[in-house]
Amino acid sequence: MTQTTVKQTLVSQTVADHSPATQRVEHSDVLVVGAGPAGLMAADVLSAAGHHVLLAEAKPSPARKFLMAGKSGLNLTKNEALEPFLHAYAPVHPVLQQALEDFGPQEAIAWAEALGQEMFTGSSGRVFPKAMKASPLLRAWLGRLAEQGVDLRRNWRMEALGERVGFATPQGSVEVVAKVVILALGGASWARLGSNGVWVEMVQDYVELRPFAPSNVGVTLAWSGHMARHFGHPVKGVHLRSGAYESSGEFVISERGLEGGGIYSVTRGLRDGAPLVLDLLPDWSAGKLEQRLTQRKPKETLTKFLKRALRLSPEKIALLMEFAGPQPDDLAASLKALEITGLEMRPMDEAISTAGGVRFESLTDSLESRKKQGLFFAGEMLDWDAPTGGYLLTACLATGRRAAQGALMSLA
Repeated sequence: MTQTTVKQTLVSQTVADHSPATQRVEHSDVLVVGAGPAGLMAADVLSAAGHHVLLAEAKPSPARKFLMAGKSGLNLTKNEALEPFLHAYAPVHPVLQQALEDFGPQEAIAWAEALGQEMFTGSSGRVFPKAMKASPLLRAWLGRLAEQGVDLRRNWRMEALGERVGFATPQGSVEVVAKVVILALGGASWARLGSNGVWVEMVQDYVELRPFAPSNVGVTLAWSGHMARHFGHPVKGVHLRSGAYESSGEFVISERGLEGGGIYSVTRGLRDGAPLVLDLLPDWSAGKLEQRLTQRKPKETLTKFLKRALRLSPEKIALLMEFAGPQPDDLAASLKALEITGLEMRPMDEAISTAGGVRFESLTDSLESRKKQGLFFAGEMLDWDAPTGGYLLTACLATGRRAAQGALMSLA
């Protein structure tokens, strides 16, 4: 080989080694983007029907938010009659209502048990796996999907949405051509777990969107010094109200403010600008309270009286003093309707879920885009809202199933 030939060969190899990778194109019956509960459910239904499903997940592992929720026991659903269950989503869009009627609390329980997970209902009606973790359920679910031939691709981040769907992958750019596409990309909270809402620009040509807003989120308060000893303590036996939303759940006093299920249940009212009002004695009638207040001894301090006569906990007394003052003008009114002033809702990325997203009006009853045939949406991408307590997970599963059923009709 001549010196010139050797140089030409080396140059050719160098160019080949540094040239951009050829963009790969893959084909599938179904492309599901997002491997959270909604996307996994859609992949489950479609693969069980015999279709090849390519399931793309932007993170190294699927269902990260699902696993995080499971750290505190995985509250899968709420075991209650359908009417009060649906009321938790009020106002509930007819399409979401139909999805929940088809796959509600009893169906969610049966689904989990079919995956080998024994479930139990707690005293509040919330349903948990006996293992009290999400990981066994997820492992069983992923095992079933693998048996059904679902092709799970990790670290695949969607970058373009059109006739082909573009992804950035560890192996370079990939385009997927699919007969139907189901997007289950989550809302806009907990960005580190994958729900960051960056998909908005990619879908806005195909659907109408409502701006995101935080839901199921704590509130921030600037406490006075005397509250520090109550940080981390729960407040129980309180009725909370904000606008049209009410709750009897407990909450926790934290260094930053208030958080917990009771607060989360009324954040829809707070988001609308309604005040947060607490009834510290929800089991007491106004008449009974007024009668008891007359029994205060002449030299008895208010704190001692509240402990003795009303059995108020230290946390309730502290809240009363913080927001009504050490000598309330109308003690009875303050005890039954204590307004928490000066609060601010915490930022979106601290919220458990988000309101807003893809509006149902821009979708068919099958959750298919009215502007782009074969494009379906599911899960927290959709514009619905509900408190914690099993409602969030059940709706994600139900809408994933409904989108998959729509995709089946489209494929047929």
